[in-house]
Amino acid sequence: MNMVNIITKKKLGQELTAQEIDYFVQGAARQTIPDYQLAALLMAIRLQGMTDQETTHLTLAMRDSGDVCDLSAIPGIKVDKHSTGGVGDTTTLVLAPLVAACGVPVAKMSGRGLGHTGGTLDKLESVPGLSVELTEDAFIRQVNSIGVAVIGQTGSLAPADKTLYALRDVTATVDSLPLIASSIMSKKLASGADAIVLDVKTGSGAIMQTLEGSIQLAQAMVNIGALAGKPVTAIVTGMEQPLGTHVGNALEVKDAIDVLSGRTTGALLEVSLLLGSHMLVLSGRCATPEEGRALLQEALDSRRGLAKLKEMFAAQGGDPAVCDDVSLLPQPAVIRTVQVGRSGYVAEMDTTALGLAAQAMGAGRVQKTDALDYSVGFVLPVRIGDRVQPDTTLCTLYARSEEDADKAEAAIRKAIVFADEPVEAPPLCYAIVTKDGIERK
Repeated sequence: MNMVNIITKKKLGQELTAQEIDYFVQGAARQTIPDYQLAALLMAIRLQGMTDQETTHLTLAMRDSGDVCDLSAIPGIKVDKHSTGGVGDTTTLVLAPLVAACGVPVAKMSGRGLGHTGGTLDKLESVPGLSVELTEDAFIRQVNSIGVAVIGQTGSLAPADKTLYALRDVTATVDSLPLIASSIMSKKLASGADAIVLDVKTGSGAIMQTLEGSIQLAQAMVNIGALAGKPVTAIVTGMEQPLGTHVGNALEVKDAIDVLSGRTTGALLEVSLLLGSHMLVLSGRCATPEEGRALLQEALDSRRGLAKLKEMFAAQGGDPAVCDDVSLLPQPAVIRTVQVGRSGYVAEMDTTALGLAAQAMGAGRVQKTDALDYSVGFVLPVRIGDRVQPDTTLCTLYARSEEDADKAEAAIRKAIVFADEPVEAPPLCYAIVTKDGIERK
């Protein structure tokens, strides 16, 4: 096999053989192929696409590039959840403890920030002392002990994806359907879950920004799951604006704590309940999503979900006291409140630009080696459709310096459009995709 020939073949739009896919996947896993050649192939795939057969084989090859986690020592049906990535998307930190509080084990392996999107691991690491690096044995023991663990994938789990995932972030190849589908599903299949719920984002902050593209991605991943013998439900949700009001690592942990404490409601809670209800159905805990939502709501109202989050933080070395006092989370040097400055209605948001504004503040990575500042980001209380006045708070900035705050304020103002006439709020859920078809909402 010759990597230049494989790159050339895909550059010309030709279908790669299973042997060629295996070759470059193993090279990525073993790091025997230089980054620049892998980056060239990723761009060729981004531009030319892959057939369904190529995408499925790429997924299985990446799954088999390392260990496949065996979770059989954890009783019950283990249901994983994965989001394709968004801004202010803190659902894992809300629904994982809620689902666990309903008696369903949550053994979840998560990722880091990619492009303009945040990463669950980065958010968790903003909790003082918390570690996301557990051995497989420790991971299983924790789930058996308290019902929930959220960790990073080990180096031996889908190592090919770990290499390619980092390269996609810095080579503008994040938005490739076959690369997204194979990356997500290879990790989910390797992580040992019995069933999977996927949150596929659509809109200005999503990897796939059109509804039809998002539904295609959902179908591709559901089909891969079916071929691998795993029940998969994909829910297409809106990312026309940040999901939660908080954007930034420690800020998003605070947002999740506020939701689980009953202090805030809104889109983050609603989408978490939607995803969690389908997790409970796939686990066999209940028969319908409506029953699942009722169970989750009871866990929320009783604060059992918050108690479970505290248990998880403590089990992974973090300070559970942050759940009672969010000021114990990392704090920035500068806090600035910004007013809207005009009357009217919030008409639209460039959510990708908002994510990039947080990234530029230090909340995300431009290069894969960049260190994060867990304290920075912003709180954006306005939503599309809201009526605003000049003194309405547009955002509160949490920055390293006044200069960073100036840049972030300018970027956020540019990313939000106002109108003089009322604007309808976008829906939270657009479609639910299963192996039986598409249910549009």
